[in-house]
Amino acid sequence: MQKFMLLVFSLVAFNSLIAQERGLSIYNDQESKSIIIKENKRIRIKTFDGIKLTGKFKIIDYETIHIKNRHIKLNQIEKIKKHPLVISILINGSLYWLGAAFFIGGVELAILAFSGGDGSGLLLAPVALLIMTPSPFLIYEAIKSPNILKGYKNTSHWKYEIITISD
Repeated sequence: MQKFMLLVFSLVAFNSLIAQERGLSIYNDQESKSIIIKENKRIRIKTFDGIKLTGKFKIIDYETIHIKNRHIKLNQIEKIKKHPLVISILINGSLYWLGAAFFIGGVELAILAFSGGDGSGLLLAPVALLIMTPSPFLIYEAIKSPNILKGYKNTSHWKYEIITISD
């Protein structure tokens, strides 16, 4: 039993020693800056064809990545940026809740105004409409999924390269 445990431990240790991760290196020689995004991280890319894709990426070879069931060559990418799930959930969730709050608040004010039975409903209707006005814009922005992180454009002298990361 001890020999078996020693063999399993040796295989795990050996595998971790020779395992190498791959990643996407984004660098700018003019500014002497670089960033590495490891494989299987969430990114958002825009190609020169105008296609926008968001999701985890896998590396196919040294010039191709796979994202959202599509193979994209590195020379087709116009812009790339990190797109962590936590930021996406926080921003989109906040925008959805804010949009819903403005809409529900306006509807409640309208119901309250017209349930009084007097003429106050006609005075408060424009106020209710003003309160509801931002809700479609907030919900649209949440659907569009904004990303506040910096993007790296090919036209701004950023270069993309597949690299092997050794620990």
